[in-house]
Amino acid sequence: MKLVTINNVPGGSAGALLGSGEIVNLALAARPGTLETWMPTTVRGILEAGRAGMDLVRGIVSRHEALAPADREGLLAQGILMPPGTPLLAPVPQPRLLIAAGLAFHQHLKEMSGTPVPSKPTAFMKSVNSITGPGAAVAIPKQAPSHVDFEGELAVVFGEHCYQATPDEAQRCIAGYTAANDISARDWVFDVFGAKEVWEARQTWEVNIMGKQLPGFTPLGPALVTADEFADITTARLQTRLNGQTMQSVTFDDLIFTINQTISYLSQWYAFAPGDVLLTGTPAGVGVGRKPAVYMQAGDVVEVEIDGIGILRNVLVDA
Repeated sequence: MKLVTINNVPGGSAGALLGSGEIVNLALAARPGTLETWMPTTVRGILEAGRAGMDLVRGIVSRHEALAPADREGLLAQGILMPPGTPLLAPVPQPRLLIAAGLAFHQHLKEMSGTPVPSKPTAFMKSVNSITGPGAAVAIPKQAPSHVDFEGELAVVFGEHCYQATPDEAQRCIAGYTAANDISARDWVFDVFGAKEVWEARQTWEVNIMGKQLPGFTPLGPALVTADEFADITTARLQTRLNGQTMQSVTFDDLIFTINQTISYLSQWYAFAPGDVLLTGTPAGVGVGRKPAVYMQAGDVVEVEIDGIGILRNVLVDA
């Protein structure tokens, strides 16, 4: 099942993507006089409702997948069904917590001047205000315009509370997955490698983290695909394309730590809740790791595609 957030009201409303590419507006599709009318109107609300909320959505999706073409036309006219290409927000536009794992892929560490393999998963918090959706324009920041880089990533969306979890428990907490782009203004990178003192290096690392917090710097989407759609998420291929040229292409078997190990480790500190998002790190091929380096400019189109999830496409614009 593929959940989306329709960009039709402030904050968006929950929808589900059908096999035809049409989108069911879940609130409008609810049958009067049934529990469907109780269903929350946001994707995060549905996840917070647990199995009951997800079961209601599955019932609505199944009913609409079985419709005859003539019935679909009537629902399109009423706005219960929406056509392919309907504008979307991020699947969960305002999670309570957005965490990004780093130093996650063996080959990525090799391209970054031989960065050593960490002994434990690493991560940092990102501002939820950096989230944007598929098709949205991302502004090149005036304060850091010259080194804006792409980082295609797989994002985990939580469906249950997850705190101090074992790896097996972590798997059960995953509602599904979406595509992400951890866009980064890398103006720090030359200073950090030239740092002579510990505190000088620390300050440049803070600039690195701040360079990931800018408005629009965390595109997510197009859909939250439930975990049951994947027999093994590690076999899915991620591709990042810049103006049609493939820059990153990898399956997730190059991860240093499994997704469950990363969630388990981070959950010793972070109390994840339904709707929260974890970016699982970027593979090799980022712009800063290339010789010569490749950075994004206004007018560029960046796409992150993951098998089974779809294409997250954004365009870069001047601030």
